[in-house]
Amino acid sequence: MTESIEICVPKRHAIVQAATRLFLTHNYHSVSMDKIAQAAPVSKATLYNHFTSKNELFAAVVSELCTSLLQTMTLSAEDDAEQTLQKIAASFVELLYSPDGLAMYRLVIAESHEFPELGQLIYDNGARAALTQLETYLQQLQNSGCFNIPDPRFAADAFFSLLKGDLHFRCLLGIQAAPTDSEKARLIESATSFYLRGIFHAAQS
Repeated sequence: MTESIEICVPKRHAIVQAATRLFLTHNYHSVSMDKIAQAAPVSKATLYNHFTSKNELFAAVVSELCTSLLQTMTLSAEDDAEQTLQKIAASFVELLYSPDGLAMYRLVIAESHEFPELGQLIYDNGARAALTQLETYLQQLQNSGCFNIPDPRFAADAFFSLLKGDLHFRCLLGIQAAPTDSEKARLIESATSFYLRGIFHAAQS
């Protein structure tokens, strides 16, 4: 049984990686399951053993892109608030402004009219999951009595919005290059400091 699992895991990873390259290089409707099987390379039977549809495979691609962010949010819970929020911000910014992250946003926007389910898939497997985890963490801060966060869901959305802002929109439009490492570091520091000052002051008022 163990040997079977070890064999299956690399194949699943190969399928997801091949699908990621194809989806981001071409567009959703141009990529068939046959093409993904050829690129992996695996048999069609193996492909359908792992993923029963292209939608299911696309959801796995989105989940894979968001894995680092969601793992960071889980592993950071033992740190203090500033360290936790900085780690979450760093992981979110890396995903948001990465070539794959920007390409995925553009793909979904371009395809959402013809394939509205893509928007729901990327929201459910990316944004919703991240918001829910951050909301849970902010509720823990609220319960500690050291912060005043009456609406953790709104506060979670506000934190991520600080890191996106106008910059992400300009990058999506291609009128500005993705931020450099030093620019990302300044963005993370500024957004986190601004956010913490707000909830600390709210707690003390």
